[in-house]
Amino acid sequence: MVILVGVDDSVTSLRAGAYAAGLARRQGARLVCVYVEQPSALYGATAGAGAAVIAEQERAFSETAADLKRRIEEGAADRGVQITFVVAAGDPYHELRRVADEVRADAVVVGASTSAGHRLVGSLAVRLVKAGRWPVTVVP
Repeated sequence: MVILVGVDDSVTSLRAGAYAAGLARRQGARLVCVYVEQPSALYGATAGAGAAVIAEQERAFSETAADLKRRIEEGAADRGVQITFVVAAGDPYHELRRVADEVRADAVVVGASTSAGHRLVGSLAVRLVKAGRWPVTVVP
């Protein structure tokens, strides 16, 4: 069994990670943690003037991913859970869906969105549920 969880260092995604780790431990499942870096709008905005800003943002993403990976691996080792940490770049919905298909996930766990705008256009969790490909647990 494979459980996929989306993490991004937000409070709700970290709760989702803890929930997924507990579920994986109880089920004897492998846990796949996915961190998706969202490219800045600056990527297409300017070629030369934004290069320094883009490089700084990429460095920050790499540091965040490395920190998350370290913390998640430590937590998984404490719980005796086998994990795989994946870093992807792009739209979180498409990347989580792609990785879930690649690893043949049996379930997906994500944190609830805290953004008010998602009530109008739909959150990541709602989009994953509507995809209907796997059971999706949304952790508040």
